[in-house]
Amino acid sequence: MEDVALIRNPLAMNVLGNAFRQTSPIILGYIPVGFAYGVLALKVGLSPLNTLLMSVLVFAGSAQLIAVGLMAAGVPPLSVIATTFVVNLRHLLMSASLSPHFKSWKKRELALFSFELTDETFALHSSRFVAGNTLKSETFCINVIAQCSWVLGTLLGMIASTFITDVKPIGLDYALPAMFIALLVAQIKERMHVLVALSAGVMSVGLAMGGLNRFNVIVATVAAAMLGLGVEKWIRK
Repeated sequence: MEDVALIRNPLAMNVLGNAFRQTSPIILGYIPVGFAYGVLALKVGLSPLNTLLMSVLVFAGSAQLIAVGLMAAGVPPLSVIATTFVVNLRHLLMSASLSPHFKSWKKRELALFSFELTDETFALHSSRFVAGNTLKSETFCINVIAQCSWVLGTLLGMIASTFITDVKPIGLDYALPAMFIALLVAQIKERMHVLVALSAGVMSVGLAMGGLNRFNVIVATVAAAMLGLGVEKWIRK
């Protein structure tokens, strides 16, 4: 039994170490953005318990910031729910993209994985799964580490809320885009990926400026993917 324990412990530490190393860009982005959420949530009147529970039970990242902003504007609860639902419709695209890798997973494993899936962990898992790294323990470690970093950021923001009156001068809003850029660069392997990424970015910004600020990400993602597929087929011919 001791031999088995000695074998298992190094393996567990190796899995945890690999998960932490891969999640480090997400941690660097989640802590400051979670910090901003913690400050803003208390500023708009959300109780400390509800502020923390939203990060633990909802864990919706940008949707939490949107919800807090709507609450500050006095928007009715049903409108807040509807808005965050529409914003999170992009998860349909993410789940469709990852679904081929989950054929052997049990339903409870899928439920746990989907609860902690975010844009950032999706980007990380996409590159991992394509490379053949589908180890479940490492996958769940990545998700848990990511959420813990968000909760930690929330706690730090709640503690500092009494000293900070406005988070905008600190520039925390740049942390999330910077993290996305780092994750995107890690996934780009060929010129086609560059074309699709730039096209999606340009279309998303253009649609947002044109007034389609709730569906711009979804529409731009689908359009850019179709563009990339069409160009790839044309090149093969």
